[in-house]
Amino acid sequence: MEVLWLGEDEVKDLLTMDEAIAAVREAFYDHGIGRTQMPPKSYLNFAPYEGDLRSMPAYLERVDQAGVKTVNVHPRNAAIGLPTVMALLTLVSPKTGAPLAIMGATHLTAMRTGAAGAVAARLLAREESRTVGMIGAGVQARAQLLGLSRLFKLDQVRIFDLSLESCQSLAKYGRDIFNGEFIIEKKAEDACQCDILVTTTPSRRPVVRDDWINPGTHINAIGADARGKQELESALTKRAKVFVDDPVQAAHSGEVNVPISQGLLRQEDIFAAIGEVLAARKPGREDDKEITIFDSTGLGIQDVAAGFAVYEKAMAAGRGIRLPLELEA
Repeated sequence: MEVLWLGEDEVKDLLTMDEAIAAVREAFYDHGIGRTQMPPKSYLNFAPYEGDLRSMPAYLERVDQAGVKTVNVHPRNAAIGLPTVMALLTLVSPKTGAPLAIMGATHLTAMRTGAAGAVAARLLAREESRTVGMIGAGVQARAQLLGLSRLFKLDQVRIFDLSLESCQSLAKYGRDIFNGEFIIEKKAEDACQCDILVTTTPSRRPVVRDDWINPGTHINAIGADARGKQELESALTKRAKVFVDDPVQAAHSGEVNVPISQGLLRQEDIFAAIGEVLAARKPGREDDKEITIFDSTGLGIQDVAAGFAVYEKAMAAGRGIRLPLELEA
Protein backbone atom coordinates (compact mmCIF):
# COMPACT_ATOMS: atom_id res chain seq x y z
CA MET A 1 0.00 0.00 0.00
CA GLU A 2 1.22 3.49 -0.86
CA VAL A 3 0.28 6.99 0.22
CA LEU A 4 0.82 9.95 -2.11
CA TRP A 5 2.67 12.90 -0.56
CA LEU A 6 2.21 16.34 -2.12
CA GLY A 7 4.08 19.35 -0.77
CA GLU A 8 2.83 22.93 -0.82
CA ASP A 9 4.65 23.82 -4.05
CA GLU A 10 3.06 20.91 -5.90
CA VAL A 11 -0.39 21.78 -4.59
CA LYS A 12 0.12 25.36 -5.81
CA ASP A 13 1.03 24.04 -9.26
CA LEU A 14 -1.94 21.70 -9.41
CA LEU A 15 -4.85 23.76 -8.03
CA THR A 16 -6.22 26.68 -10.02
CA MET A 17 -8.89 29.05 -8.72
CA ASP A 18 -11.31 27.88 -11.40
CA GLU A 19 -10.85 24.29 -10.21
CA ALA A 20 -11.27 25.36 -6.59
CA ILE A 21 -14.49 27.20 -7.45
CA ALA A 22 -15.89 24.15 -9.25
CA ALA A 23 -15.00 21.83 -6.35
CA VAL A 24 -16.41 24.15 -3.68
CA ARG A 25 -19.62 24.74 -5.64
CA GLU A 26 -20.21 20.98 -5.82
CA ALA A 27 -19.44 20.57 -2.11
CA PHE A 28 -21.91 23.32 -1.21
CA TYR A 29 -24.54 21.70 -3.40
CA ASP A 30 -24.06 18.31 -1.72
CA HIS A 31 -24.34 20.01 1.66
CA GLY A 32 -27.54 21.68 0.52
CA ILE A 33 -29.16 18.37 -0.46
CA GLY A 34 -28.02 16.64 2.73
CA ARG A 35 -25.44 14.32 1.18
CA THR A 36 -22.51 15.13 3.47
CA GLN A 37 -21.22 14.16 6.89
CA MET A 38 -19.32 16.92 8.66
CA PRO A 39 -19.06 17.32 12.44
CA PRO A 40 -18.38 20.90 13.56
CA LYS A 41 -14.71 21.82 13.89
CA SER A 42 -13.05 20.68 17.11
CA TYR A 43 -10.51 23.02 18.71
CA LEU A 44 -7.39 22.72 20.84
CA ASN A 45 -6.62 26.11 22.35
CA PHE A 46 -2.98 26.97 23.05
CA ALA A 47 -3.61 29.94 25.34
CA PRO A 48 0.05 30.75 26.19
CA TYR A 49 0.76 31.19 22.47
CA GLU A 50 -2.57 32.81 21.45
CA GLY A 51 -3.07 30.01 18.93
CA ASP A 52 -5.24 27.02 18.25
CA LEU A 53 -5.40 23.77 16.28
CA ARG A 54 -8.57 22.66 14.51
CA SER A 55 -9.64 19.25 13.24
CA MET A 56 -12.06 19.10 10.29
CA PRO A 57 -13.28 15.66 9.13
CA ALA A 58 -15.74 15.40 6.24
CA TYR A 59 -17.40 12.90 3.91
CA LEU A 60 -19.02 13.77 0.58
CA GLU A 61 -21.39 10.83 0.14
CA ARG A 62 -22.54 11.46 -3.44
CA VAL A 63 -19.01 11.41 -4.85
CA ASP A 64 -17.60 9.07 -2.17
CA GLN A 65 -14.76 11.32 -1.00
CA ALA A 66 -13.54 11.60 2.59
CA GLY A 67 -10.71 13.09 4.57
CA VAL A 68 -9.65 15.23 7.51
CA LYS A 69 -7.78 18.51 7.67
CA THR A 70 -5.82 19.82 10.62
CA VAL A 71 -5.15 23.55 10.61
CA ASN A 72 -3.70 26.04 13.08
CA VAL A 73 -4.25 29.76 13.55
CA HIS A 74 -1.35 31.51 15.31
CA PRO A 75 -1.43 35.31 14.79
CA ARG A 76 1.98 35.72 16.53
CA ASN A 77 3.69 33.67 13.81
CA ALA A 78 4.19 36.68 11.56
CA ALA A 79 6.76 38.03 14.01
CA ILE A 80 8.90 34.88 13.67
CA GLY A 81 8.59 34.44 9.92
CA LEU A 82 5.95 31.68 9.89
CA PRO A 83 2.47 31.74 8.30
CA THR A 84 -0.43 32.56 10.60
CA VAL A 85 -2.29 29.57 9.13
CA MET A 86 -0.71 26.20 8.31
CA ALA A 87 -2.63 23.08 7.32
CA LEU A 88 -2.30 19.42 6.42
CA LEU A 89 -4.94 17.36 4.60
CA THR A 90 -5.29 13.58 4.66
CA LEU A 91 -7.54 11.91 2.09
CA VAL A 92 -8.88 8.43 2.78
CA SER A 93 -10.83 5.74 0.94
CA PRO A 94 -14.39 5.58 2.32
CA LYS A 95 -14.55 1.94 1.20
CA THR A 96 -11.56 0.70 3.24
CA GLY A 97 -10.51 3.64 5.42
CA ALA A 98 -7.02 3.39 3.93
CA PRO A 99 -5.11 6.67 3.51
CA LEU A 100 -4.79 7.76 -0.12
CA ALA A 101 -2.86 11.01 0.10
CA ILE A 102 -1.35 13.51 2.51
CA MET A 103 -0.78 17.03 1.25
CA GLY A 104 0.23 20.45 2.43
CA ALA A 105 -3.04 22.36 2.66
CA THR A 106 -2.07 25.92 3.57
CA HIS A 107 -2.43 27.14 -0.02
CA LEU A 108 -5.44 24.89 -0.54
CA THR A 109 -7.14 26.44 2.50
CA ALA A 110 -6.67 29.94 1.12
CA MET A 111 -7.88 28.91 -2.33
CA ARG A 112 -10.99 27.06 -1.22
CA THR A 113 -11.93 29.97 1.07
CA GLY A 114 -11.50 32.41 -1.81
CA ALA A 115 -13.57 30.09 -3.98
CA ALA A 116 -16.33 29.93 -1.35
CA GLY A 117 -16.51 33.71 -1.23
CA ALA A 118 -16.74 33.88 -5.01
CA VAL A 119 -19.50 31.25 -5.20
CA ALA A 120 -21.51 32.99 -2.47
CA ALA A 121 -21.10 36.44 -4.01
CA ARG A 122 -22.19 35.18 -7.43
CA LEU A 123 -25.40 33.91 -5.82
CA LEU A 124 -26.05 36.86 -3.50
CA ALA A 125 -24.50 40.04 -4.91
CA ARG A 126 -26.30 42.21 -7.44
CA GLU A 127 -25.78 40.98 -10.98
CA GLU A 128 -24.10 44.19 -12.13
CA SER A 129 -21.64 44.40 -9.18
CA ARG A 130 -18.34 45.93 -10.29
CA THR A 131 -16.73 47.48 -7.18
CA VAL A 132 -15.16 45.61 -4.28
CA GLY A 133 -14.22 46.94 -0.86
CA MET A 134 -11.62 45.03 1.14
CA ILE A 135 -11.06 45.44 4.87
CA GLY A 136 -7.97 43.42 5.63
CA ALA A 137 -5.20 43.00 3.04
CA GLY A 138 -3.42 39.79 3.97
CA VAL A 139 -3.12 36.37 2.35
CA GLN A 140 -6.85 35.62 2.44
CA ALA A 141 -7.69 38.98 0.90
CA ARG A 142 -5.66 37.94 -2.15
CA ALA A 143 -7.58 34.69 -2.47
CA GLN A 144 -10.91 36.48 -2.11
CA LEU A 145 -9.96 39.00 -4.77
CA LEU A 146 -8.76 36.28 -7.13
CA GLY A 147 -11.99 34.32 -6.70
CA LEU A 148 -14.20 37.36 -7.28
CA SER A 149 -12.18 38.33 -10.36
CA ARG A 150 -13.03 34.96 -11.93
CA LEU A 151 -16.82 35.47 -11.61
CA PHE A 152 -17.29 39.26 -11.86
CA LYS A 153 -16.11 41.98 -14.24
CA LEU A 154 -14.49 44.16 -11.61
CA ASP A 155 -13.35 47.70 -12.33
CA GLN A 156 -12.59 49.16 -8.89
CA VAL A 157 -11.16 47.84 -5.59
CA ARG A 158 -11.07 49.98 -2.43
CA ILE A 159 -8.59 48.65 0.16
CA PHE A 160 -8.25 49.38 3.88
CA ASP A 161 -5.78 47.79 6.29
CA LEU A 162 -3.87 49.07 9.31
CA SER A 163 -0.70 48.24 7.37
CA LEU A 164 -0.04 50.52 4.40
CA GLU A 165 2.52 48.02 3.15
CA SER A 166 -0.14 45.29 3.08
CA CYS A 167 -2.51 47.58 1.16
CA GLN A 168 0.17 48.35 -1.41
CA SER A 169 1.04 44.67 -1.76
CA LEU A 170 -2.61 43.70 -2.31
CA ALA A 171 -3.06 46.48 -4.88
CA LYS A 172 0.03 45.29 -6.77
CA TYR A 173 -1.26 41.71 -6.71
CA GLY A 174 -4.65 42.85 -7.99
CA ARG A 175 -3.16 44.77 -10.90
CA ASP A 176 -1.39 41.60 -11.96
CA ILE A 177 -4.66 39.63 -12.25
CA PHE A 178 -7.03 42.16 -13.83
CA ASN A 179 -7.25 45.72 -15.14
CA GLY A 180 -8.96 47.99 -12.68
CA GLU A 181 -8.61 50.97 -10.35
CA PHE A 182 -7.08 50.18 -6.95
CA ILE A 183 -7.64 52.80 -4.24
CA ILE A 184 -5.96 52.63 -0.83
CA GLU A 185 -8.33 54.16 1.70
CA LYS A 186 -7.35 55.88 4.94
CA LYS A 187 -10.62 54.97 6.67
CA ALA A 188 -12.45 51.65 6.82
CA GLU A 189 -15.73 53.49 6.23
CA ASP A 190 -14.59 54.58 2.76
CA ALA A 191 -13.79 51.01 1.73
CA CYS A 192 -17.42 50.14 2.47
CA GLN A 193 -18.66 52.26 -0.44
CA CYS A 194 -18.85 49.33 -2.83
CA ASP A 195 -21.05 46.62 -4.31
CA ILE A 196 -19.26 43.72 -2.61
CA LEU A 197 -17.49 44.16 0.73
CA VAL A 198 -14.96 41.55 1.91
CA THR A 199 -13.71 41.44 5.50
CA THR A 200 -10.70 39.24 6.27
CA THR A 201 -9.45 40.41 9.67
CA PRO A 202 -8.91 38.39 12.88
CA SER A 203 -10.75 41.05 14.89
CA ARG A 204 -12.68 40.39 18.10
CA ARG A 205 -14.34 43.81 17.91
CA PRO A 206 -16.47 45.05 14.99
CA VAL A 207 -14.50 46.79 12.26
CA VAL A 208 -17.58 47.59 10.12
CA ARG A 209 -20.42 49.71 11.46
CA ASP A 210 -24.04 49.25 10.48
CA ASP A 211 -24.50 52.83 9.24
CA TRP A 212 -21.56 52.52 6.81
CA ILE A 213 -23.35 49.97 4.63
CA ASN A 214 -25.56 51.08 1.76
CA PRO A 215 -28.68 49.21 0.63
CA GLY A 216 -27.88 46.54 -1.95
CA THR A 217 -24.42 45.76 -0.62
CA HIS A 218 -23.29 42.15 -0.38
CA ILE A 219 -20.76 41.28 2.35
CA ASN A 220 -18.43 38.30 2.47
CA ALA A 221 -17.57 38.05 6.19
CA ILE A 222 -14.52 35.79 6.19
CA GLY A 223 -12.41 36.60 9.24
CA ALA A 224 -14.57 35.33 12.11
CA ASP A 225 -13.69 31.65 12.39
CA ALA A 226 -13.60 31.04 16.15
CA ARG A 227 -15.73 31.83 19.19
CA GLY A 228 -15.54 35.51 20.16
CA LYS A 229 -14.40 36.81 16.77
CA GLN A 230 -16.58 39.49 15.15
CA GLU A 231 -15.99 41.87 12.22
CA LEU A 232 -19.48 43.32 11.67
CA GLU A 233 -21.50 45.38 14.13
CA SER A 234 -24.31 43.23 15.54
CA ALA A 235 -26.94 45.70 14.36
CA LEU A 236 -25.77 45.12 10.78
CA THR A 237 -26.06 41.36 11.16
CA LYS A 238 -29.58 41.87 12.49
CA ARG A 239 -30.58 44.22 9.64
CA ALA A 240 -29.17 42.10 6.82
CA LYS A 241 -30.23 38.83 5.23
CA VAL A 242 -27.70 36.33 6.56
CA PHE A 243 -26.48 33.24 4.73
CA VAL A 244 -23.94 30.82 6.22
CA ASP A 245 -21.80 27.95 5.00
CA ASP A 246 -23.06 25.74 7.84
CA PRO A 247 -25.64 26.82 10.48
CA VAL A 248 -24.24 24.83 13.41
CA GLN A 249 -20.65 25.82 12.81
CA ALA A 250 -21.54 29.48 12.17
CA ALA A 251 -23.47 29.68 15.44
CA HIS A 252 -20.47 28.69 17.53
CA SER A 253 -17.56 30.13 15.52
CA GLY A 254 -18.78 32.32 12.64
CA GLU A 255 -19.61 36.00 12.26
CA VAL A 256 -22.99 35.40 13.92
CA ASN A 257 -21.53 33.74 17.02
CA VAL A 258 -21.20 36.93 19.07
CA PRO A 259 -24.64 38.44 18.37
CA ILE A 260 -26.21 35.01 19.02
CA SER A 261 -24.33 34.65 22.33
CA GLN A 262 -25.49 38.16 23.30
CA GLY A 263 -29.12 37.37 22.51
CA LEU A 264 -29.19 40.01 19.77
CA LEU A 265 -29.67 37.42 17.02
CA ARG A 266 -31.34 34.01 17.05
CA GLN A 267 -30.14 31.01 15.11
CA GLU A 268 -33.58 31.03 13.45
CA ASP A 269 -32.73 34.49 12.06
CA ILE A 270 -30.14 32.89 9.74
CA PHE A 271 -31.93 32.85 6.41
CA ALA A 272 -30.23 29.88 4.72
CA ALA A 273 -27.11 27.87 4.15
CA ILE A 274 -25.47 28.71 0.84
CA GLY A 275 -25.89 25.09 -0.29
CA GLU A 276 -29.65 25.44 0.08
CA VAL A 277 -29.56 28.34 -2.38
CA LEU A 278 -27.47 26.31 -4.85
CA ALA A 279 -29.91 23.41 -4.52
CA ALA A 280 -32.84 25.80 -5.13
CA ARG A 281 -34.32 25.00 -1.73
CA LYS A 282 -34.12 28.61 -0.55
CA PRO A 283 -33.97 31.89 -2.53
CA GLY A 284 -30.89 34.10 -2.52
CA ARG A 285 -31.09 37.84 -3.11
CA GLU A 286 -34.70 38.84 -3.80
CA ASP A 287 -34.32 42.54 -4.58
CA ASP A 288 -31.60 45.09 -5.32
CA LYS A 289 -31.96 46.89 -1.97
CA GLU A 290 -31.34 43.92 0.30
CA ILE A 291 -28.12 43.82 2.29
CA THR A 292 -26.84 40.25 2.15
CA ILE A 293 -24.12 38.67 4.29
CA PHE A 294 -22.26 35.42 3.66
CA ASP A 295 -20.82 34.17 6.95
CA SER A 296 -17.91 31.93 5.97
CA THR A 297 -16.42 29.68 8.66
CA GLY A 298 -14.65 27.22 6.35
CA LEU A 299 -15.91 23.67 5.90
CA GLY A 300 -14.16 20.33 5.82
CA ILE A 301 -16.19 19.37 2.75
CA GLN A 302 -14.51 22.25 0.87
CA ASP A 303 -11.09 20.91 1.78
CA VAL A 304 -11.93 17.33 0.81
CA ALA A 305 -13.49 18.38 -2.51
CA ALA A 306 -10.55 20.60 -3.45
CA GLY A 307 -8.09 18.01 -2.15
CA PHE A 308 -9.51 15.26 -4.34
CA ALA A 309 -9.31 17.58 -7.36
CA VAL A 310 -5.60 17.97 -6.60
CA TYR A 311 -5.12 14.25 -5.89
CA GLU A 312 -6.74 13.10 -9.13
CA LYS A 313 -4.77 15.62 -11.16
CA ALA A 314 -1.53 14.56 -9.44
CA MET A 315 -2.16 10.87 -10.07
CA ALA A 316 -2.88 11.51 -13.76
CA ALA A 317 0.30 13.59 -14.13
CA GLY A 318 2.55 11.33 -12.05
CA ARG A 319 3.22 14.08 -9.50
CA GLY A 320 4.16 13.67 -5.86
CA ILE A 321 6.07 11.08 -3.86
CA ARG A 322 4.60 7.64 -3.24
CA LEU A 323 5.35 6.54 0.31
CA PRO A 324 5.04 2.85 1.25
CA LEU A 325 2.84 1.84 4.16
CA GLU A 326 3.62 -1.52 5.72
CA LEU A 327 0.29 -2.72 7.09
CA GLU A 328 -0.70 -6.21 8.15
CA ALA A 329 -4.20 -7.64 7.79
